[in-house]
Amino acid sequence: MRIALIADIHGNFVALETVLQEIAQEPVDKIICLGDVAALGPQPHEVIDRLRQLKCPVILGNTDAWLLAPKGAKTAESEILAAITSWCSAQLTPEDREYMHTFSPLLEFPLDAGRSLLCYHGSPRSFDDVIASITPDATVKQMLADSMATVMVGGHTHIQMLRRYEDAYLVNVGSVGLPGVNAGSPELPNNRQVHWAEYGMLTLESGRLSLDLRRTPLDMTAVLQAGTRSKMPHMDWWLQKWEHA
Repeated sequence: MRIALIADIHGNFVALETVLQEIAQEPVDKIICLGDVAALGPQPHEVIDRLRQLKCPVILGNTDAWLLAPKGAKTAESEILAAITSWCSAQLTPEDREYMHTFSPLLEFPLDAGRSLLCYHGSPRSFDDVIASITPDATVKQMLADSMATVMVGGHTHIQMLRRYEDAYLVNVGSVGLPGVNAGSPELPNNRQVHWAEYGMLTLESGRLSLDLRRTPLDMTAVLQAGTRSKMPHMDWWLQKWEHA
């Protein structure tokens, strides 16, 4: 069994297609998307339409919720995010919104006898939670909200991570479409000189479980052209998250 795990596409259709083309080069039984699919990027409709074609499970992320129920801005940074989110929301069709309402906060998936996979966005407790490599175990325990599985995987932070917690592996597969932005927690490092997309692969073969965190190069000319052609507001904010901006 091989499961591809993607997260935090953030309206970057070029990055999503790059990752999907790479995934298609090997046998994969299932693709699971861990949320934050459309907001804060130049091609929100195209991303949602592609995910709908894949018919893969999608977890509800915090910025997915923003698109479905916009909130007011409170700071200069959040004013930018609110303006971009409003623009992204306007690009969505009624069918896109109907599809987004099918996103689930959690997904439990059996791997084999006695082992399982639990998928979420931030944590099982909340899509806003940040689980970092240095988050204290006591805090992690609260976020897990009595949930437990062999592998517990999320997104949200845009920082790849593999961490042992009791008998479980806590995994973050990073961001497909916006790895230059983290969730804003002081616990998190920053990705620098970003020119890649991130995702993960879980493989179960002959009883052997492996977790592969991947970075794949992007055609940055195509990424940046897609951004500038979109007329998304505050494009300077988005462009400076990439190496060549």
